[in-house]
Amino acid sequence: MDKEFVITEDGSHTIYLPEMDEHYHSTHGAVQESLHVYINQGLLQFPGKEISILEIGFGTGLNAFLTYVFAVKNNLKVTYTSIEKFPLTEAEYSVLNYSETIFTEHANVLKKLHQCEWNSWVSISPEFSIRKIHADLLTMEFGSTGQFDLLYYDAFAPTKQPEMWTEELINKVSESVRKDGILVTYCAKGTVRRAFSAAGFQMERVPGPIGKKEILRGKKTI
Repeated sequence: MDKEFVITEDGSHTIYLPEMDEHYHSTHGAVQESLHVYINQGLLQFPGKEISILEIGFGTGLNAFLTYVFAVKNNLKVTYTSIEKFPLTEAEYSVLNYSETIFTEHANVLKKLHQCEWNSWVSISPEFSIRKIHADLLTMEFGSTGQFDLLYYDAFAPTKQPEMWTEELINKVSESVRKDGILVTYCAKGTVRRAFSAAGFQMERVPGPIGKKEILRGKKTI
């Protein structure tokens, strides 16, 4: 697909896909959205010093980058698994300005996250290891991915990519989340909330980032 790079309201990049009429992040601010949804409402909910994270949709690498920064600053040991079917090319991810606009002391990390080998564990720092899985979520098996404490569900919107939000797929992904694990997603649709509820999460609506009233968070109860 053709991609257009857009500066959002907080000065950070997102990518626009004209064919889908869809952005990777909120145009109100890519960084502020990811910080609010995945770091503040997800990662900050854990008091421990070790955490295993599963991300659906590596995309621009922004969620992984922000998680890395949080881990380093807070001496948190993170093992991070991300599943992506359509990785960005070097020409594409090299345009992204996250390392230039935020946390400039980690300016080389975003490129490292994109360049590290697929389907293998790579240590980025003593606090952060990542495994990017190049696969189609719809057909991959979860048996060997392990169990996770936190799920970042960051697929494109249900109106643009409905196959990523079916009850069947959500149930498959949810089986990899440990009891008492946490789910966070920017999507607040009732059908999505009910699908995660059916998959064993106690769901709640929490305040959203700038430009969005609510998002969803859930705790695995089974």
